[in-house]
Amino acid sequence: MDKTVQKIEARKPLIPVRKKVCAYARVSSGKDEMLHSLSAQISYYSDYIQSRRDWLYVGVYADSAVTGTKDSRDEFQRMLTDCKNGKIDMIITKSISRFARNTVTLLSTVRELKELGVDVWFEKENIHSISGDGELMLTILASFAQEESLSVSENCKWRIRHNYEEGIPNGFTVYGYNVKKRNLTINEEQAAVVREIFDMYLNGKGSKVIARTLNERAIPAPGGETWHQARIMKILRNEKYIGDLNLQKYYSENHITKRTLVNDGCLKRYYVTENHEPIIDSGMFDRVQQLIKDKAERHPHIAPYDYSFKDKVFCGKCGAKYYRKKVHTGTQYEHFVWRCNTYSNKGKKYCSNKQIPDEVLVNMAKRYDTKIEKILILESGRVHFVFADGNEDIQEWEINRKWTDEMKERNYYNQRRRWL
Repeated sequence: MDKTVQKIEARKPLIPVRKKVCAYARVSSGKDEMLHSLSAQISYYSDYIQSRRDWLYVGVYADSAVTGTKDSRDEFQRMLTDCKNGKIDMIITKSISRFARNTVTLLSTVRELKELGVDVWFEKENIHSISGDGELMLTILASFAQEESLSVSENCKWRIRHNYEEGIPNGFTVYGYNVKKRNLTINEEQAAVVREIFDMYLNGKGSKVIARTLNERAIPAPGGETWHQARIMKILRNEKYIGDLNLQKYYSENHITKRTLVNDGCLKRYYVTENHEPIIDSGMFDRVQQLIKDKAERHPHIAPYDYSFKDKVFCGKCGAKYYRKKVHTGTQYEHFVWRCNTYSNKGKKYCSNKQIPDEVLVNMAKRYDTKIEKILILESGRVHFVFADGNEDIQEWEINRKWTDEMKERNYYNQRRRWL
């Protein structure tokens, strides 16, 4: 019997699949010591993940100066998107409170990640969300974290309101003053701008014109930003410029949403007179408040509209948002237009893109059944629609480019009439 020899190839060693791991870090304040802590967390997790040969380092997602009770954390949302795209297998985070103090948010996020096969390791509690008893432990511990957040919030509110009763303000900044240990001293350079704003308003210039004037002169606004209408009105209404304090004008809705609401009488308010040196005398301040009231009565608030393009309309030339505005024609408000924010606040020199009537935009949009994601107002009377399904379309409309002498005269008359 002939023997046979069969060659058996050597089995190639399997290359182990490395787990794709990232870390999430967060601090709830923008103070230097907190930012240093965030930097230390990023460095620690970067070194820790890369030291494991069975892990593939994806990165560290870090949010600063945001609260763990909110869902609108940019880096957190980017991390979730990467999880959905299969870029992450495991997330490491310091503790439950760093991930989310809202129990509902925590559990819904963990469950969503679990369905994607993504594990979350809470280092302090040593809990893996993908384990059998992980969700039960997280539910219990997250409830404690949420109650702790509530307790801290209530203690802070009690301290702040107790200070209000003593006439002591909470920490704040105000343009025109230097604030140190709650004491206000005049910043002469900024105070000169405040006085000029009040003077211009009393001399017939509107808040939008004032903002544009300051921007054209390159005068820095609070925080180094540009001047705009709302900022000017905030200065004109601020009682601090006559040396007084109106405490608890606003309050936080709750420890979950952290939404700031106007105190319309649901909580006590405290008015402190002669707290610090004034920039504006009370007589000028009162005249400005009366003028604001008179203008508000002549020009009622814009009525709500059914078809909303809010946060969807942008300038195709400079990239700024378009906003909806009521236009004054003759003796009555007659129609709405959408106008570029850059043009409105800085002038034609910075952006010359045209405004578009609201009815034109609405009629264009009615032609589509697909949800509109974004609208770009282009030059030469073109409108670019971007849809949620990824498709796009461009429409054209006729711009009234020529102003007759009669139109110019009527516009001049209306502008003068509005502010006199």
